[in-house]
Amino acid sequence: MARYITITLDKRGVSCRARLLDAEAPRTCRAVWDALPQSGSAYHAKYARNEVYTLVPPFAEPRPGRENPTVTPIPGDVVYFGFEPWEIGNPAYGYEEGSEAHSAQGATDLAIFYGRNNLLINGDAGWVPGNVFATIEEGLAEMAEAAQDLWLRGVEGETLSFARA
Repeated sequence: MARYITITLDKRGVSCRARLLDAEAPRTCRAVWDALPQSGSAYHAKYARNEVYTLVPPFAEPRPGRENPTVTPIPGDVVYFGFEPWEIGNPAYGYEEGSEAHSAQGATDLAIFYGRNNLLINGDAGWVPGNVFATIEEGLAEMAEAAQDLWLRGVEGETLSFARA
């Protein structure tokens, strides 16, 4: 039986519904599902292009490792990244002091992709593959519109929340 999550840009009041890809990414789906709900400051990607994400404390022990990876996510992909402290805390990335990006334990990045032509490469680190663990089946157009608003008007005060549906 399929499992679903709801992903919400809280301040904008926009949500979408995504189906977990249990067959393709069982470890990642289990880790995320068991850790829900999760919520944190919303960010719009600088490098990847059409991505909105949040950083939360690491919640999977052990981490799921690589499964169903991509460096070219498509619209509707929901992706998990596990970062070590040295991978994400670079001051040039612009995260506020005290954010999860500066945690001594690293951070988990939960991301949604809302448009085409994404490429997961970082000028400092190179390729950054992520685990595709869900696909947005309802509300992608509305989420894409809200994500463009984030890009144009800023993310300050916005949170991205993931919950069981």
